[in-house]
Amino acid sequence: MKHKPKLGQNFLIDESAARRIADALGDVHNETVVEIGPGHGAITALLAPRTGRLICIELDRSLAAELRFRFRGAPNVEIVEADVLTVNLSALRQNAAKLHVIGNLPYYITSDILLHLCRHANAIDTAVVMMQREVADRVAAAPGVRDYGVLSVSVQRHADVNTLFTLPPSAFSPPPEVFSTVLHLRMRDRSAGLGEIDDAAFTRMLRAAFAQKRKTLGNNLRAASFSIDQIGAACVAAGITPNLRAEALTLEQFAALYHALPSPGGIS
Repeated sequence: MKHKPKLGQNFLIDESAARRIADALGDVHNETVVEIGPGHGAITALLAPRTGRLICIELDRSLAAELRFRFRGAPNVEIVEADVLTVNLSALRQNAAKLHVIGNLPYYITSDILLHLCRHANAIDTAVVMMQREVADRVAAAPGVRDYGVLSVSVQRHADVNTLFTLPPSAFSPPPEVFSTVLHLRMRDRSAGLGEIDDAAFTRMLRAAFAQKRKTLGNNLRAASFSIDQIGAACVAAGITPNLRAEALTLEQFAALYHALPSPGGIS
């Protein structure tokens, strides 16, 4: 199989793994499924006969042409040649039913794609996505562990994360230098419990809080130009102390801190 390293292409060739990934979506016979990076169509071929509508987003022009020819007889399959980060996923909904997302995410933009899915969380029901094992560990990490960070909080604000299984490099062609893990994301609306949050401002606050993971929350926020008094008052309101490290805070505590800090949108 020809591949383009700059696009992070590692094609899934393990048929059993492809079936497990497709099956993880559940019953989607009457649903719209969006596949990110279908490649040569290993998972696409399994989904085509079991979805109401299948939209495949492929950046590689030659692969998109190959897929159009291969699935030319499947009226429910649509091949979109585009960078998924430029696609308005919410606009792909045809009715009140939410989307289901599946895909083998390119390693070099995995985090960007996950955050893109989060921005369209209100339009998505579930996502079954494969990524480098180390990134999956960060996404699924709980407070208090080393892997817990900006990506953990950002994704878990929008989704319940469940780790399904891990695949060795031999499941792909060409084999990557890392193991890959499949995650199941169940999107949830947490606005009632966390309050209204601006995604960009919240992400800036998280990056400031985790800027140097060995430093305390208070020191990191001071480096982001908050005064000692502002930090102290916000921490009291959030029910935490500034001498904690960011990795100790729960999602709810981060949300409370965000609402308590002055002008959170001003964090640069």
